[in-house]
Amino acid sequence: MSAVVVAARAWLGTPYQHQASVKGQGADCLGLVRGVWRETVGGEPEQTPAYQPDWAEVGGDEALLEAAQRWLIEKPVAEMAPGDVLLFRMVQGAPVKHCAILSDVGGPETRMIHAYWGRAVVESWMGPWWQRRLAAVFAWPAPGLAEEGN
Repeated sequence: MSAVVVAARAWLGTPYQHQASVKGQGADCLGLVRGVWRETVGGEPEQTPAYQPDWAEVGGDEALLEAAQRWLIEKPVAEMAPGDVLLFRMVQGAPVKHCAILSDVGGPETRMIHAYWGRAVVESWMGPWWQRRLAAVFAWPAPGLAEEGN
């Protein structure tokens, strides 16, 4: 099992909290990815600016996708593997707004770990609803390759 999946599963049950990234205390979907980054790669490569829950609907830019492209390794959806970061468009044509970590693929069901709005970090089935919204897949850089503050 990938070290990323092990790290992400340790966040299960962390309450949903907008903009937070503290295992066991609070996290949103980006906070989960940021926390797993810190545990598996190292220091966060850039400071996350403050954002409102409706940032994608109001701003309309691809801030999340562009940040992922700066720091992660984009790969074809067909090649996704456990531990990869998944980005989703919640509405067709809208900016990418949700992220998750793939935890299982190829078994009886594809599964992902993500912070579920209003609840907690959960591991759930990545059924057709999520699959239709999948916009991009990224692998992690090797530990220590991303320099803090770049």
